[in-house]
Amino acid sequence: MCSLLETVASPRLLSTTLVIQTTQEMAVYVDSLVNYGWKHGVSCHLIADTIGELMAFAVKIGMRPEWFQPKSSPHFDLTAGARAVAVNHGAIELDRRAFVAKIQELRRMGWPE
Repeated sequence: MCSLLETVASPRLLSTTLVIQTTQEMAVYVDSLVNYGWKHGVSCHLIADTIGELMAFAVKIGMRPEWFQPKSSPHFDLTAGARAVAVNHGAIELDRRAFVAKIQELRRMGWPE
């Protein structure tokens, strides 16, 4: 299994990982849109059960790997438009309370991995 750094750093590895990852069902989640004062307007967060799933899904919906936010709770920030695309591709919508509960659950399970 590749490390996140190897996956991001090598386009060839990323392509291979995407082929493997997208053949399996992924669990990815988005929270509610909030105005954080970001120049792109309201935004939300995209997380997944694993970093591999998160990276594969994010790239699949047009996110760039360098937009990955690895600190604290690994995630991608999404604009309203990107959130709509994520939901159309199967992201599970969670309200703020459920999203925080999901992050806590993932951390108890050893996330991020």
